[in-house]
Amino acid sequence: MSNTSTRYAAPAIVLHWLMALLIVTAFAVGLKLWGLPLSPLKFKLIAWHKWIGITVLGLLVLRIVVRLACKVPPLPTHMSPGEQRIAHAGHLALYLLMAAVPLAGWAMSSAYGIPIVYFGKITLPQLLGADPQLAIKLRLLHQSLNLLLALTVTGHALVAVKHHVVDRDGLLDRMRLGGKKS
Repeated sequence: MSNTSTRYAAPAIVLHWLMALLIVTAFAVGLKLWGLPLSPLKFKLIAWHKWIGITVLGLLVLRIVVRLACKVPPLPTHMSPGEQRIAHAGHLALYLLMAAVPLAGWAMSSAYGIPIVYFGKITLPQLLGADPQLAIKLRLLHQSLNLLLALTVTGHALVAVKHHVVDRDGLLDRMRLGGKKS
């Protein structure tokens, strides 16, 4: 059944699923914002959206440290070198997008002249000076990167399901919450 018997380290698994939950939540809140008129609810959701994005950015730094410190399990032996390169490229794309999306949002907020006050307590530095024209371009960039991230995450999930259902190679079990490290 499985030729991929080793699992990711527990911190990597927890960070993977926590970040997945946060990214999906940030995306859902961002979509909800589009249809809302200016209101106290919209401002509250914008703040939550920013807090989630900054949290994802911070967790990404921790995740990179964990990835460098802990051994990554090998890919299944039945995967061709080309498939393995695609898998590595997909993971790299996910990491780059997990950084680019919140950074573009932070830059957009800065260009609009609106500071990010993390959890209403810590004012983050402005990445740029206020520039309404640039803010509009950064909004489009933030939206485009979000779409690209959503497509990449969807592809990642579909490939994981394919490995589990079609290939039955144990790949999905490497990142499963709970269980023993094998």
